Amino acid sequence: MTILQVALDVPLPRLFDYRLAEEAATSDAAALVGRLVAAPFGTQRKVGVVVATRATSEQPSEKLRTATPIAGLPALPAEWLELCGFCARYYHHPLGQVMSFALPPLLRQGKRPRAPNRPPPAVPPAPTFPPPTPDQRRAIEAIEQAQGFTAFLLHGVTGSGKTEVYLQAIAAVLARGGQALLLVPEIALTPQLEARVSARFPAAHVVSAHSGVGDAARTRAFLEALEGRADIVLGTRLAIFMPLPRLALIVVDEEHDPSFKQQDGLRFSARDVAIWRARARNVPIVLGSATPSLESFHHAEGGRYTKLALPARALASALPEVRTIDTRKHKLLDGLSQELIEAVSERLQRGEQSLVFLNRRGYAPVLACPACGWLSRCRRCAANLVVHLADRCLRCHHCGFSTAIPRACPDCGNPDLHAFGRGTQRLEARLAECFPAARILRIDRDSADSPKKWQALLAKIHAGEADILVGTQMLAKGHDFPRLTLVGVVGADASLFAADFRAPERLFSQLMQVGGRSGRAALPGEVLIQTEHPDHPLYRALIDHDYAAFAREQLAEREAAGFPPFSYQALLCAEDEALANALDFLREAVARAPSVAGVMLYDPVPMRLHRLKNRERAQLLVESRHRPALHAFLDAWLATLYAMKTPRPLRWHLDVDPIEY
Repeated sequence: MTILQVALDVPLPRLFDYRLAEEAATSDAAALVGRLVAAPFGTQRKVGVVVATRATSEQPSEKLRTATPIAGLPALPAEWLELCGFCARYYHHPLGQVMSFALPPLLRQGKRPRAPNRPPPAVPPAPTFPPPTPDQRRAIEAIEQAQGFTAFLLHGVTGSGKTEVYLQAIAAVLARGGQALLLVPEIALTPQLEARVSARFPAAHVVSAHSGVGDAARTRAFLEALEGRADIVLGTRLAIFMPLPRLALIVVDEEHDPSFKQQDGLRFSARDVAIWRARARNVPIVLGSATPSLESFHHAEGGRYTKLALPARALASALPEVRTIDTRKHKLLDGLSQELIEAVSERLQRGEQSLVFLNRRGYAPVLACPACGWLSRCRRCAANLVVHLADRCLRCHHCGFSTAIPRACPDCGNPDLHAFGRGTQRLEARLAECFPAARILRIDRDSADSPKKWQALLAKIHAGEADILVGTQMLAKGHDFPRLTLVGVVGADASLFAADFRAPERLFSQLMQVGGRSGRAALPGEVLIQTEHPDHPLYRALIDHDYAAFAREQLAEREAAGFPPFSYQALLCAEDEALANALDFLREAVARAPSVAGVMLYDPVPMRLHRLKNRERAQLLVESRHRPALHAFLDAWLATLYAMKTPRPLRWHLDVDPIEY
């Protein structure tokens, strides 16, 4: 009798034994590994993955239920199973849930998509490449000459042509018959990069993998990659799970971006998994960024990664000039200094574009009553409702709850309510007052809430139909606007003194990226940063375009404090209808924790956003200077946690290598 060990999408860290259906009996039991099967589970019927086969089971044979392989679907390859197994082990997540997450939607349901009606491909012309700069040539040659696994950190200033290095390295891979995987952090960047890749490689089969792709198309892309018909896979963090039998190169663009870390379910880092996958497949990986993560920079400085530098822009003659505006000396009107307004006016007179950057959407962060102190608080979250004047509503940016703007204070009836602070809508209104004839375009998640709207806005910018852009981080990276010569930054100081030790790194990266939109072509660029702290080391490093100095200073601070990358962390989080219950669970978890040398458990505390969607949340930080010690502790601890009986409203999860606290 053949026993199938099946991974199912259930929150339990174990496999389930099933009897193979008689009609599917085979002499080659090993051929069943990787097959999708329909398996009864309780009163449900689930789709699972066969991970192993055996001749006997620890369960009595009469209790074993029958699983049936799903016809018409190929077996998942061993490399894919190993990849999922690594994620389950490293992130301490049930293997069945990892595999369910990694599979595209239709395969998750045991279905195969219909083949699309595609016209036969035309005979394409041979791809052409622009001549690389000397720095680009050295980087391309280093990647092409790599023997086996090598992790390259491609550190290039904004506009230095990192994408061109990726494309020419991919061309060499395709010429040798290999496949390439190109990861980007956000869906918004995928369509334009896909168009560029398809134009460069007209003979190659390029597929996309991200949450914006429809279920059938995403499943077809998965199968085409698995069967070796896809030459280039382009996508967001989901794409790391695409099976690629001829994989020869992995590229992670904007490797520093926090979007590569999944924040729910399987909380994995696509960048870190990509590095593991490259090592397991013995192929090179390129991590590209103008502002590398401090972890990657530390590894490059220590020799673990090979550093490739692009210190000059590929087209523009120079980097933009960065200056600060001391807002202690300059009066602000609705958040804008006179110096910044005059700089925008100069660009309008010259027919150039300006970008005013504020990473806060809406009109104002909060509505308040000066008479009684009432604030527009979200009733579901520990956060304020943001004023959205264009939609005449108050909206929570965490749970999505919205309500109409009240005509008077709900507590005291005072009709004179004040909107405090500013968002992109308020800046847009102020700029419209200053420049009534200018064409102003606001770009944030409210104005670009669908791919179609986002592409329409980008088309307007490229067509020269906008003079002033008001935007959030959606505009901070991956875009080339030849006529954009001024970037004004508003409201950046809040991140300088945030409780999160990663806040300065993210702020520097964000400002470097958004400043890099300026002066990318023949016209010189300028960046103006409004701040009350013009002498802060972060701003001085930005002015000098000296990422290395900033990174070394930050790493020295982290080493003194014992923060990553000089330590390794995991976060146990609990949520319940009552905060006391979540904290009690975490205290019980501490009491049952095994003793492992070199592992420290901090006290349970409420999360900074302690209430989200009517759920109260608390956390417990676990830390060690040694990664093996931390994971040995987590292995033993989780066995205890799964055995604990918890009341139904309470939920908990583990986040390994957390980036948000």
